[in-house]
Amino acid sequence: MRVSSGVPGFDDLVDGGFPEDRLYVVSGPPGSGKTTFCSQFAAQGARNGEDVLYISMHETKEGIREDMSGYEFGFDRALDSDRVTFLDSFSSDGRRFFGLPGDRRDRSGVTNRLTGFINSRDIDRVVFDSTMLLRFLLDDDEDTMIQLLSSLKRTDATTLLISEMTDPSAYSEEHYLAHGVVFMHNYLEDEGMQRGVQVLKMRGTNVDTDIQDVEFTDGGLRVGSAATVTH
Repeated sequence: MRVSSGVPGFDDLVDGGFPEDRLYVVSGPPGSGKTTFCSQFAAQGARNGEDVLYISMHETKEGIREDMSGYEFGFDRALDSDRVTFLDSFSSDGRRFFGLPGDRRDRSGVTNRLTGFINSRDIDRVVFDSTMLLRFLLDDDEDTMIQLLSSLKRTDATTLLISEMTDPSAYSEEHYLAHGVVFMHNYLEDEGMQRGVQVLKMRGTNVDTDIQDVEFTDGGLRVGSAATVTH
């Protein structure tokens, strides 16, 4: 079974969508479209009648609603539906899952609390934004991070994990553990800022690893038809 990304043109790159119930990393530098991509993924799930968990390590529900309200793919409406659970790590609900940096809570308990929530609520899609701040809350404990990622892979949810990354060859543990890695590019050329998307890996899927054009539209991100960025 394949899960639609909700991003026009992207599913064509991965045989019709993400293989379901797996863990994927969406990486790239700031401003490359990672949060927009994942918001479209979440909104698509809500439209399909799926249950979605959106975890933000740095933004409030009101903040991300405002950021995405200029697009027409309906993430703001999805946030107000009973299909999307929004978890802000610094809210009272979020602190029950993650605690605060430097406290004495058992960090390994984060994994059990989070995966238990996903499994008990039959969550279909998860967005995790982002690993950089997750490490901050986990006190940069590599073993705890690996345990969390490995457990997320075993849930019955399709999970997108946002990872701040400027060099597509500078991999960290989430890139090795994930079933797939999508890299969002932005770079300057003579005519200005150019954006692209590249599927670096997707297990069980025959993918084109070339960089494909991406544009921001009123409807959100759109992947250009078979056009390859050359630079």
